Formats: sequence, C-alpha cells, structure tokens
Amino acid sequence: MADYDLTSRIAPHLDRHLVFPLLEFLQERELYADDEILKAKIQLLSQTNMVDYAMDIHKALYHTEDVPQEMVGRRVEVVARLKSLEELAAPLISFLQNASLVQELRPDKQYNIQMLHDRFQIGADQIEALYQYAKFQFECGNYSGAADYLYQYRALCTNSERSLSALWGKLAAEILMQNWDTALEELNRLKEIIDSKSFASPLNQLQNRIWLMHWSLFIFFNHENGRNGIIDLFFQDRYLNAIQTNAHHLLRYVATAVIVNKRRRNMLKELVKVIQQELHSYKDPITEFLECLYVNYDFDGAQTKLKECEQVILNDPFLGKRIEDSNFTTVPLREEFLENARLFVFETYCRIHRCIDISVLAEKLNLNMSYDEALVWITNLIRNSKLEAKIDAVLGTVTMPIVHQNVHEQIIEAMKNLNMRTYLLAKNIVEPAQAAQATR
Repeated sequence: MADYDLTSRIAPHLDRHLVFPLLEFLQERELYADDEILKAKIQLLSQTNMVDYAMDIHKALYHTEDVPQEMVGRRVEVVARLKSLEELAAPLISFLQNASLVQELRPDKQYNIQMLHDRFQIGADQIEALYQYAKFQFECGNYSGAADYLYQYRALCTNSERSLSALWGKLAAEILMQNWDTALEELNRLKEIIDSKSFASPLNQLQNRIWLMHWSLFIFFNHENGRNGIIDLFFQDRYLNAIQTNAHHLLRYVATAVIVNKRRRNMLKELVKVIQQELHSYKDPITEFLECLYVNYDFDGAQTKLKECEQVILNDPFLGKRIEDSNFTTVPLREEFLENARLFVFETYCRIHRCIDISVLAEKLNLNMSYDEALVWITNLIRNSKLEAKIDAVLGTVTMPIVHQNVHEQIIEAMKNLNMRTYLLAKNIVEPAQAAQATR
C-alpha cells in the first residue's frame, strides 16, 4: 500500500514541522522501514532548531549515546541565538505581558506604534525582534509561545507581506497544537487575504491556494464540521482549478469527504466529472471506485476497488485517524466510508435492475455475512435509502418498481443543483469584497 502513500506529494506544500505528524503516522503503520523514517526525520530536523530532538533520533537510529560534534555545536548556536533574540525583544515582551497595558492598544496600528514609541521607547527594531523571536521559538518547537507572539506581532505589523508570513506561522502552530477551532479561524482569515490580495503574479496566488488546501487537510479531517468545510472550499471554482492545475492528488480527500457526507450527495455528479477529466493525471482506489460505479457501471470493479479503498484509508495520515476505546482501536472514517460506499453501490445497482437476487447483491456489496445477516442488512439499507424497493424473503429477491420521474420532479432536482452552484458563486464574489472592505 506504500504505492498509494501521498506523503512525498503532500510534503513539498507543507511547512517542514507539519511533515512530522505524517512521518509519525507512517512509522506507526510500518509502511516503510523504521530506519528510513528516522533518517527522514533527521533530514527535516537539520533545517530547524529542534536540536535535542534530532539528537534523540540520532541515538535511536544508530543505537548509540554519542552524537556528532556538529549537533553539539549547533545546539550551542541555537541557545546563544535564542538568548540574543529574547534580549532584543524583551522591552516589547514585557509590555505585552502586562494585561492592563495591552488593553490600551487599539485597532489602529499606527496609533499603537506611536504610543509604544512615545511612552515606552519601543520602536521598529523591537517589533522586528518580536517577529524573529516568535519565528525562532517556532523553529525550536515551542508552538504555544510562537502562536502568542505571532498574534501580538500582527497587531503591530504594518508590512502586509510580513503580516501574511506571521499568519501562516500562526496557522501552523495552531495545527501542531491541535487547536482545531482556532486553526479553522486562522485558515478562513488566511483564505480571505489570499483571495483579496493583489499578488505579484497569478502563479504566486495559485501556489498560496494550493498551500492553503494542503494545510487545511489537518483541520478538515479533525474538526467536527470539517467534512462540510473541505467540500465548501475545494469545490469553489478557483480552488477546484488549482487542484486540476497542480494538486490532482487532493481529489482523494474531496472524494472521501463527499462519500462520507450524506448531506452533500448533490456534489457527487460534479466530483465524478472532475475525476473523469483528471484520470490521465491522478487516480487511486477511491477515485477509481467512483469511476467504476458511476462512469463504467462496473460493479465487479467497484467491489475490488472498495477492498483497496479500505487499505488506502487505514494507511493515509489524514483519513486513518485512530481512536482508542478501552482495549479496542477503531478508525471511524473507514466504517463511515464503507457504509456509504455500499449504499452508493446498492442504489446504483438497484436503479438498473428490476429484480435482484439477495445473494448476488450481498456479493456486489462485499458483505461477508450469512444469507440471513445479509437480508437484515439490506432491509435496513432500503429503509434508510430513497429507493422504493420491495423484499421477497421467500424468493430471496429485491424488486424495484418502475418509477417515472415527472417533469416537476426533474425541475426540482435541477433547481437543487443550480441553487448550490449559485450559492458557491455568490460566496466567491462576496467574501473577497468583504475582506477588501475590512482592510480599508
């Protein structure tokens, strides 16, 4: 299943600190040799200030208590630099730690800068030192401190580029601390800026959108409303275009979100259309399952792909989240995915067959059950679906009545899809306008 691992495609679009959770997951799943993962971690750490962590991994990798002299020297440099930055930023940090003084700050950044200068002799050098100190703290792995200082820095920063950089850092810190509500707020704030900001080139703006979608995976597959969030974001035209331009592998995640989200089935048709368009660029068992089912009507192929989907989910860092319950470990998304995917197979199969043998249907649904268990399972499935199917327990069949959809029903169905498209288009127009107005 390492063939379907997307870490090498996703990592270039992430801050290097965000890659560590992915490597930890791969190490737990044993998709690669342990030594390979440890070497990858050391390579990542070489560009950070987490020297102690790098030393611990080196000891585990080479089974020794000795570490290279360069690591020891690097640690001395990091401690000295941290102390120097702390001293430079000390006057501003002291001010920010005083709650009564902080209350005197206003939304007007120019007023704040002038007040700090006149009353506390804090100038541009100390504000810049605060940013460098926050960034250094982040590189050391102190994400909580970095998040606080970056938030405070943005209240004083008048440079839009540096403020944007601080917001990216704040988002990364909140993700790494698993503060999903706060991370979602920062994600939305960052999206507004990216969509409204005038970039030097369209390519730069495209890259920012691709970064945003990759970082959002951490949030959307952990936040309680994440499955709606990823569909709302990824199906916006400008973000869908970004996926089709240079991030085709993200189709795995939006496809999964649509499959497990029963309330967003209306996006399925558009999703399948995009999957068809991008077959030459990307495919995996999850996208191929939808292709088999809704394009080729290949139920045997869909059954085969469904088995592979289960393994893809289990071995994906975003989809395979595990929950420990007493002595049991479960992967909630796997269960939801299989349940909904079988419902898709069931509905599609029933729509093109008048009379279906329950044993055959159980086989198509990949149900490893006895006939009686399959009968109960299919009965419950029919009750929860929109199909008007009838079960003959004596003959062991499912019969589908002929239903002719009248013109009014067709219009209603078309209006539902049009309504959603109109909502997304309006959102694309209104949000950038509101963000632009707010920055004036």
